[in-house]
Amino acid sequence: MGTETLVAEAADRRREQRGWYFYDWACSVYSTSVLTVFLGPYLTSVAEDAADADGYVHPLGVPVRAGSFFAYSVSLSVIAAVLVMPLVGAAADRTGRKKPLLAAAAYTGAAATTAMFFLGGDRYLLGGVLLIVANAASAVGAMLYNSYLPQIAPPEERDAVSSRGWAFGYAAGSLVLVVNLVLYTAHDSFGLSEGMAVRICLASAGLWWGAFTLVPLRRLRDRRAPAKEATAPGFRQLAATVRDMRRHPLTLAFLLAYLVYNDGIQTVISQASIYGSEELDLGQSTLIGAVLLVQVLAVAGALGMGRLARIYGAKRTILGSLVAWTVTLAAGYFLPAGAPVWFFVLAAGIGLVLGGSQALSRSLFSHLVPPGKEAEYFSAYEMSDRGMSWLGPLLFGITYQLTGSYRDAIISLVAFFALGFVLLARVPVRQAIRDAGNAVPEKI
Repeated sequence: MGTETLVAEAADRRREQRGWYFYDWACSVYSTSVLTVFLGPYLTSVAEDAADADGYVHPLGVPVRAGSFFAYSVSLSVIAAVLVMPLVGAAADRTGRKKPLLAAAAYTGAAATTAMFFLGGDRYLLGGVLLIVANAASAVGAMLYNSYLPQIAPPEERDAVSSRGWAFGYAAGSLVLVVNLVLYTAHDSFGLSEGMAVRICLASAGLWWGAFTLVPLRRLRDRRAPAKEATAPGFRQLAATVRDMRRHPLTLAFLLAYLVYNDGIQTVISQASIYGSEELDLGQSTLIGAVLLVQVLAVAGALGMGRLARIYGAKRTILGSLVAWTVTLAAGYFLPAGAPVWFFVLAAGIGLVLGGSQALSRSLFSHLVPPGKEAEYFSAYEMSDRGMSWLGPLLFGITYQLTGSYRDAIISLVAFFALGFVLLARVPVRQAIRDAGNAVPEKI
């Protein structure tokens, strides 16, 4: 192969990689502004306005406490994603046509998010339906997006490419969150009610998601796949994927380790604000500022850990990040109440390890996927990321119930990072990559 051909192929690959980054830039705003900051409190207030005298709403005739409606809606969205992802993943691998499926998922989610502008008055049921659709579509889109990684980056580039994708996502989340917070905190100056400001913030995330998805749709290309057997329905397809993964036990061992330590990561993210408000007596503005700080520093963390992975390998860098997570939780246990500065220090620690932990886990898993099964295997990975993270909140809640201390609850999460460290350390990743039929990079 001539030098000119190699140069042209490298240029095409870089162009496709840059397009791939922009899907993270497009969809991460939904996770940050909608799911993490604005939708939970607002949808809960809408449900409370619609509640009866006992504080219950009645979707489809089922009595639900208004304060639980958001959490139940998120849970239903996870169930919907678990049903859809294996079907879509297998169809993507069978046909090789990922891009139309990515477009369908992205614009379904973007449309549902934009429609959240209409969540005024007592339209809690509309809010629940839109949340279920948007969150499930987000999971399906992420699965398809992740499955491109083995196809657009050779083994030696994947850690860096994955880290840049996460950095793009956190940068977009930070940028839009800053704009949204200005609109929200100064809504009176703009002649807006607080509710209208929130609805604009929600809808803007959907418009952003839809607009910037055009970039990856223009630059990513489909790879034609050989014809495969028909896709099985629902959980049968998931069961078929798991059976196939049993032929690659080391890949399954990594996925188990990831499931454990990612459960800890997701629980820290979801419960940190409760810890800050209930145990440390911090105000809402401090908590939102901490979320923004995490987003900003996660950009640097993802890029920095990507560089470390080039020197020490992805596995060692992830193991180091799990030690850093443990140290961060231990420091959080001793934080004094009523001291925002120290909470921001804790948020900084979380931000620096958050992006890198996730980016390198994704790139490492991409080496363990058999060729031609990228979307199918990443559907299982995405369900580990989104659909299986319930043990951490359960342990957090049980610990608080038994001890009455959020400090004890937050330190209990160290168990996930310690166990995840042990499980990951035991995975011989070079052998796992060879068993999957892939080339082993020099540093892994």
